[in-house]
Amino acid sequence: MHDLVIRGGTVVDGTGAPGCTADVAVRDGVIVEVGRVDGAAREVVDADGLLVTPGFVDIHTHFDGQITWDALVTPTCWHGVTTIVQGNCGVGFAPVAPDRREWLVGLMEGVEDIPGTALHEGITWAWESFPEYLDHIGSLSRVVDFGAQVPYAAVRAYVMGDRCLDAAATADDIARMAAIVRDGVAAGALGLSMNRTLAHRAIDGAIVPGTNAEHDEIVAVASVLGELGRGVLELAPAGVTGDDLNAPVREVEWMRRVAAATGRPVTYVLVQHNADPDAWRTMLSLAGEARRAGVPLYPQIHGRSPMVLMGIGAKLNPLQQCASYAALAALGPAEQAARIAADADLRARLVAELDAARPAWVRKPFDFDNMFPLGLDRPRYEPRADESVAAVAARDHRNPCDVVIDVLLAGGGRGLLNIPILNFSRYTHDPVFEMMQDPTTVVGLADGGAHCNAICDAGVPTHMLEHWARDRVGDKLPVETAVRKMTRDTAEVYGLLDRGVVAAGMRADLNVI
Repeated sequence: MHDLVIRGGTVVDGTGAPGCTADVAVRDGVIVEVGRVDGAAREVVDADGLLVTPGFVDIHTHFDGQITWDALVTPTCWHGVTTIVQGNCGVGFAPVAPDRREWLVGLMEGVEDIPGTALHEGITWAWESFPEYLDHIGSLSRVVDFGAQVPYAAVRAYVMGDRCLDAAATADDIARMAAIVRDGVAAGALGLSMNRTLAHRAIDGAIVPGTNAEHDEIVAVASVLGELGRGVLELAPAGVTGDDLNAPVREVEWMRRVAAATGRPVTYVLVQHNADPDAWRTMLSLAGEARRAGVPLYPQIHGRSPMVLMGIGAKLNPLQQCASYAALAALGPAEQAARIAADADLRARLVAELDAARPAWVRKPFDFDNMFPLGLDRPRYEPRADESVAAVAARDHRNPCDVVIDVLLAGGGRGLLNIPILNFSRYTHDPVFEMMQDPTTVVGLADGGAHCNAICDAGVPTHMLEHWARDRVGDKLPVETAVRKMTRDTAEVYGLLDRGVVAAGMRADLNVI
C-alpha cells in the first residue's frame, strides 16, 4: 500500500531529460516508483494534463527573520518551492550580541528592504551564537525545508564591534571569525556568505561589514570550508551592479583561487548592468574556463529583471511629489483614482506638479525611457521599448507625467510602473536567455522575503514556467531546462543530493502543476 500515487502526469524529472507520461508512487516521504504503478494507495492524484516536477530548490532567499514567525514562509511557498537557502549576501541575524540586535535589523532593512517594523515585532531573540540560531529555527515546524548560511557581516560585527565597518581585521580578529564560521558550519550551516558590493547599504547608509575586507582576511575565513570539507561560499561580488567596471574580473580571479584551494563551491551574483551591458559575457566566460578546469564556480542568475514598482498603493508613489496629492493621501487607491479621474483640474495640477518635481524622482534608471506599465491581470516583465512612458508620450504628443498618471489610475488605482534596473539594458531579456542556457549558471536571486517595498521576486519559479517555457515571444526555454535550473542544478550546488529529481529513493518533494 502506497501513501500516495500521482497518476498519468507528464513527469519532468529535473535532469533535463524529455518529459514523459508516468505515475509516481510515494511511501514514507520517499519516492518508491516512477513509471507504471499498479499498487493501491491511500491517496491518488489524477495528474492527466499536468506537469509533475521536483519541488523547486530556491538557493537565494532572505527569510532569516521571517522564518522565526511565518509557518508558511510566504510568498515563496506559493510558487512550488519546497527547499530554501537563507543567509545570503552576508546579512543575517546570528551571531549577535544583545546590544547589536537593533543594528542587525537596520542592516537587513537597508540591504534587503525588509521593513524594520516587521523584523522588530516578529523576531523573538532566542539565540546569540550561530549554532543557537540553528537550534532555534530547527525546532520550528515550517511548510518548506530550510537551510541557513553563516552571514559574514554579522560575524564581523560580533567580533570587531564598532570597528567592523572600515577597520582592517587583526590576526586575532581573523582567528576568532574563522572559529565562529567553523562552529556554524560544523553545527549544520550550508556555508558562508559575504557581501562585496557598494550597492548594498544599511538603513543609515553605512557599508556592509566585510565589503572592503582585505584579501588575506577573506581567504583565511573562507578556508574553514575547505578544512571541514563542507559548505558553499556565496557572495555578492564587487562591481556586480556596475559601480566598479574593473572589479568583476578581479573578483572572479580570487573566487577561482579560493574555490580551487578549498575544493568548495563558490556561487555569486551575475547580472547585466547598464554601465557595461556586455560585461556579464566576460564573467560567464571566466566561469566557464574555471569549470572546465574542475574549479566549482557557479554564477547565480535572475530569471528576469530586478526592478522597482511604483504605484498609488505602493511605498514608492510618484504622486507623493505633488502638493495637491496631500488631500488624497489618506484615501485608499480606488478612491484616490476615482477622485483624480473625475476632477480634470486636479489631474492637471498633479501633472504640472509632477513635471516640476522631475529632478527629485526622474533620474537614471528612474527615467521615462525606462518606465513601463506593468499591466494588471497579465503583468509584462519584458516590455517593448515602444511601450515606455517616454515612447507613449512622444507618440501621442503628451507630457510624460500625464502618461504616468494614466498608468497609476489603471484598474481603479491598481496600476503600477515597472522600472527595470538590471538585465534590461537594451530593452530585451535576450541576455537572460543566454545566461540561462549556459551550463555553469544556476537560477537564484529571487530574494524571497526581501525587497518588500518595491518588488518581491519570489514568484520567479512561476515566471520561469509561464514566461520562459510557455508564453515568451521569441526564444523560449524547453520546460525540461527551466525545471532543471531550479531543481537538480540548485540542489547540487549545496550538496542537497536527496532532492531535486523525480526518481526512486529521492525525497517526495513534488509539484503537480
